[in-house]
Amino acid sequence: MILPDLVIAPSSKGGDGGLGVFTTCNFNVDTIIEISPVLLLSDEERVIVEKTKLYNYIFAWGTDEKEAAVGLGYISMYNHSYTSNCEYEMDFEAGTMTIKTVKPIKRGEELFINYNGNADDSTPVWFDVL
Repeated sequence: MILPDLVIAPSSKGGDGGLGVFTTCNFNVDTIIEISPVLLLSDEERVIVEKTKLYNYIFAWGTDEKEAAVGLGYISMYNHSYTSNCEYEMDFEAGTMTIKTVKPIKRGEELFINYNGNADDSTPVWFDVL
């Protein structure tokens, strides 16, 4: 499920492709905007993928975080912010990720998640420590 009010568009925060997820309407706090399946990678597959461009688009997966997941839908297109306006939740049993708003969002704004998993976690992420 992806709300029809989401679009992929050029972003000043986007990585190599310069893209991000934006909204065409206003969202209130606690709005579920996406629930998407993930493609699970074993720990062996994760090692291989981490040597490719896909490294920036996978999520650590499972309680021990040894596996990885590629988020389908728009999941892997949300850019990072240490003060994000959305957060993600992983459902290991269902094999899904959910994106939910944690702040009010206005039409035209980019939607951000914190790659640390908590909307306001300021722990440096991998690309800020390189």
